Parts: sequence; C-alpha cells; structure tokens
Amino acid sequence: MLPGPIPPALDAQRRLGPEWIDWLDRLPALATAVADEWGLEFEGPLWHGFCSLVAPVRGEDGDAVLKIGLPDDESEHEHLALRRWQGRGAVRLLRADPSRRATLLERLDTTDLSDHWDEEACEIVAGLYGDLHVPPMPQLREQASYVARWAEALAADAREVPVPRRLVDQAVSLARDLCQEPATAVIHADLHYENVLLAERDGAPAWVAIDPKPTNGDPHYEPAPMLLNRFDELGAAGSFDSVRDQLRRRFHVLVDGAALDEPRARDWVVVRAVLDAHWAFEDARRAGRALDKEEREHVTRCITVAKAVQD
Repeated sequence: MLPGPIPPALDAQRRLGPEWIDWLDRLPALATAVADEWGLEFEGPLWHGFCSLVAPVRGEDGDAVLKIGLPDDESEHEHLALRRWQGRGAVRLLRADPSRRATLLERLDTTDLSDHWDEEACEIVAGLYGDLHVPPMPQLREQASYVARWAEALAADAREVPVPRRLVDQAVSLARDLCQEPATAVIHADLHYENVLLAERDGAPAWVAIDPKPTNGDPHYEPAPMLLNRFDELGAAGSFDSVRDQLRRRFHVLVDGAALDEPRARDWVVVRAVLDAHWAFEDARRAGRALDKEEREHVTRCITVAKAVQD
C-alpha cells in the first residue's frame, strides 16, 4: 500500500480532463502492484512531478525511487534514453516497465536548482546539454513530428487562442521551417531548474537531469523551459534589471555555455513559448471551461518570453 494519499498538487491535475482523472483513479493500485512485483518497500512521504508520482522505496538495489508516469506519448521512451545515458548527465535507471510507465531509479538528493543563483543554474544546465545530446537513437520519435502537429493545431485556433496574432503567425511559420531540418541528437526536451538534482558520480557531487521527454531532435530546442520557469522572481523588488533583460541574460548564458547558434535557439524559444500558451488554452477547452487564473498567468509568461528574446 502507498504510504499516503496522492499528493494534493498532483491530484489537482484532475482539472485537466478525463485522461488525467482515469489515470489518477488507477494510480494508487498501479503503484502498489508494481512495488509488490518488484519486491519494493515504500519509505517516507510521496513526491511528484507535473505528471508523475514518485515514491521513495527500498529493494534489492538498496535505496531507490519508484516513478509512475502519465501514459502519454512524450514519456513513452524515457527508459530508453536513460539506459542510453547510463547515468552520464542523468539519473541512473535500475528497472523499467514501459507498458505501465514505471521506472525504478537511483535515489538522488532532493536538492534542485530552484534556489541557485540564476546565471550559475543556467551554466549548469548548459553543461548538461553536452552529456545528454548523444547521436539520435532509432527507437525514438522525431521531435519535428510532434512540433508539426502542434503547430497545425495552433494555426487552426489562431483566432481563438489568447496570444497576439502576430506571434501566432510567427510561431507557426518558424515551426514549419524548423521541422524541415533533420534531427541531430537525442534531446531531453523538458530540462529546467526542478528537473536537475544532485547525485554522486565518482565519489563527488554532480548535477544530473531527471524526467526527460526524449526524442530525436535539434539541440536548439532545449533552452525554452529555463526561461519559462522561476518566472515570478524576475523583476523582483531590488533588481535593477527588467524582466526582459533578465530573460535575455538567461538565454545568452544557456546559448553561450552550450555553444548554440543564437538565432536558431531564439526561433525555437518563440515556437515553444507560443505552443505552450496554446496548450493551456487547449487544456481549458478540453475540460469545458474558461482559462483559470493560473492558466491566464501562464499564457502571459509565454507571451513575455516570446517577446523578450527578440525585441
């Protein structure tokens, strides 16, 4: 049995529609069944990500964590990328059941980059890109196939999505062009402050990535999540820089640290930010309601980021 109820913040995702409701209803029994089959004992409180339950466990591999994810397309090949990385720049995979989106992972320190000095955090993430961007794997999907589908959905909603039409048209046009280019690497696709934790490598502390949404794609696709997260601290009282300036500083630290092409990385940030805003609109529509306060704020963040990297 799980050592407690589903964490409230994860259970609140029921507002996102029937798919989430069904998965959350099944989640306690599913996690318990996997733990029993793998000989795991639950330890301590439950953790969670945006779309996953994470439980500290102990088994034949010692201290570990059991992760059960929402069965979506983006997480389907997480275990393959983790196996390919073998702990280099990423959490180590101990066992996996892809059909149930279950993975047994090394237990890491819960310290992430949320409280790190912003520029230092960006430097750490930029350094991880080099470890994670291995040659494309034949088992993975092309990121361009996702983006092309998302861009067409955005184009169909161009008059309804609460984003300036200029940005919508720009994002759709850029996405169509970028999707013509071949994939050059395995990409994490969701690397941000909370998806980097402390591990031990060769007897020393090291930062590693967790929770990938791996595909074969363009490394320049990566920076956007670092601009959309830790947004509330931008432009805080006492800062001499504007939100725009601080976003641009993050962007340039990531681009310079990873030796990315600045215009190409900028184009991907615009595409991803506008697509992200559209997803909030789609979530609300799917659930049969208007955008809530959190979603409206998220759309505003996305628009701000898309403008900041190019104004």
